[in-house]
Amino acid sequence: MTQTTVPSSTTTPSTTLSGLRSLHLIRAAFSLVWVALVATTSASLVSTDEPTVTAAVLLVIYPLWDAVATLLERRMAGPGATDRVGTLNMALGVAATAGMTIAVFSTIGKALLVFGIWALLSGAIQLAVAIRRRRTVGAQWPMVISGGLSVLAGANFAAMSTSATSDLSTITGYSAVGAFWFLTSAITLTIRSRHQPR
Repeated sequence: MTQTTVPSSTTTPSTTLSGLRSLHLIRAAFSLVWVALVATTSASLVSTDEPTVTAAVLLVIYPLWDAVATLLERRMAGPGATDRVGTLNMALGVAATAGMTIAVFSTIGKALLVFGIWALLSGAIQLAVAIRRRRTVGAQWPMVISGGLSVLAGANFAAMSTSATSDLSTITGYSAVGAFWFLTSAITLTIRSRHQPR
C-alpha cells in the first residue's frame, strides 16, 4: 500500500495529479486481481503449511510490484530532493522480495513475518510521504490513512506469524483495504484536479 515520491518543483501540479491518479488506479486494480488469485488458490493455507508454488509466486510478486510501482512514480515525478525516499522504498521492496523468496521455501508463518516487517516499514514511509506531499499536491488524506493502517497491519502480521491458526486470508484483507484506499485516492485526486487553476 505504499507510495513514495514527492514531486519536484519541475513537475507541474496538473501532471502530478494526473500521473498519480492513473498510477493509483493501476495499483488498485493490481491489488484486487492479487486478492482474487490468493483467495481462490491459497487462502486456506495456515501458518505451519509450506506454501504451494502458486502461493509462493503470489507472495514474492507483491513486494516486487510495490518496488516497480515506486519506480514508475519516481520517474513520473522527476528528480527532486526527496528522491532518496523513493530509493529507500525501492530498496525495501527488493529486500522484501528477496526475503520472501527465501521464506516461501519454509512456512506460511515465515512468509507472514517477512510480509509484516515489509508492510510496517513501507507503511511508515508512505505515511511520511503523504504528510509531506499535502503541501505540494494536496488530497493526501487517503494515503495518510492507508500508510497508518499498513503500519498497524504489518505489526499484526509479524505478531501472528507464530500462530498455528493464522492463514493467508489475513494478507488478502490487507491488499483489499489497500486497493480501496488507492481507489479512494484516485477519486480524491480527480476532484482535486478539477479545482486546480488552468
